[in-house]
Amino acid sequence: MNTLFKALNDPTRRKILKILQAKDQTAGEIADAFAISKPSISHHLDVLKRADLIRGERDGQFIRYSINTTVLEEAANWFLDIINQNKDK
Repeated sequence: MNTLFKALNDPTRRKILKILQAKDQTAGEIADAFAISKPSISHHLDVLKRADLIRGERDGQFIRYSINTTVLEEAANWFLDIINQNKDK
């Protein structure tokens, strides 16, 4: 869970997730939405991959990234469990 929170802590990574929510994209397409270097985008994509928030699949010479909502669903359920336990007190 710490890796997830670290990944979500950065506004650039949150924006990448928002972009991928709309459609799968390559690193270059994602980078076009930012005014930062492509190596910086690659770093952010790596952090998101390590947190299992995105997946990369080879598409010819490119890697096409997609959002993985499973981890977010697990975190949301964890939060809801805490909220519901406190309501019962």
